[in-house]
Amino acid sequence: MALVHKLLRGTYILRKFSKPASALYPFLGIRFAEYSSSLQKPVASPGKASSQRKTEGDLQGDHQKEVALDITSSEEKPDVSFDKAIRDEAAYHFRHLKDEIVDHWRGPEGRPLREVLLEQAKVVWQFRGKEDLDKWTVTSDKTIGGRSEVFLKMGKNNQSALLYGTLSSEAPHDGESTRSGYCAMISRIPRGAFERKVSYDWSQFNTLYLRVRGDGRPWMVNIKEDTDFFQRTNQMYSYFMFTRGGPYWQEVKIPFSKFFFSNRGRIRDVQHELPLDKISSIGFTLADKVDGPFFLEIDFIGVFTDPAHTEEFAYENSPELNPRLFK
Repeated sequence: MALVHKLLRGTYILRKFSKPASALYPFLGIRFAEYSSSLQKPVASPGKASSQRKTEGDLQGDHQKEVALDITSSEEKPDVSFDKAIRDEAAYHFRHLKDEIVDHWRGPEGRPLREVLLEQAKVVWQFRGKEDLDKWTVTSDKTIGGRSEVFLKMGKNNQSALLYGTLSSEAPHDGESTRSGYCAMISRIPRGAFERKVSYDWSQFNTLYLRVRGDGRPWMVNIKEDTDFFQRTNQMYSYFMFTRGGPYWQEVKIPFSKFFFSNRGRIRDVQHELPLDKISSIGFTLADKVDGPFFLEIDFIGVFTDPAHTEEFAYENSPELNPRLFK
């Protein structure tokens, strides 16, 4: 009888308050309050009132159903264990570390040393699925308030990566920036066990090798050195890549000796050779000040040894510019 009295009292409050759900919270709980609010309908004719009125047994049955629903929902909550997550993460990194140690004893990248020494060409990045796209990130002048847009997706038949977008050289209206208009695609820094940075070793190769298809625009190829010094985060080695346009693929070969040293986008007077034994990432930048759409399709990016290329460094240094080289 006490339950029936509470139900009838809740029905009375339901008719009195404009927000019945909030009025019923202290009496019947949130779920039943929402259920009761769904029962509120316009007043029917006297003939239909008797057919629409619930009996005390029906109300008790509904109340039991709601209680059962509450109990079931509380039991179905996912079991989240902080300790288990830590154990799983540690186990994953230890397995990764074990694989790295075994591969190191076997040879570079887990291959026999003789095979690595005789290797003349190597594909570092290729695009055959979404997991290959996850190794890259795209950016544009939108980060400083510009209007350029850039996107990256898989090409036709999942055999290439398509970098496309719109370049806009309109400067941001922030009162500070005077230049704008760039889009870039940058490889993510590889990570080892326990999120350690891993660098690429290209010391046995002398040429960068790409298979691309573009729209005739010139691109800048940027290679960054792996370093832990904050002062060197904006330093990179760059060279130009000219696309022909049209429907045909082109193979681009850029000797590493041609890459020039720059800092914060400015070419430095003192030039250094590209340290091939600690490469962090590679990127492609478009900033030719030609507004409009663009695209660049990439099949693969690799390195190889060109026996015909014997140049060590393409740029001169003098004692006035770099006295440490002439001591």
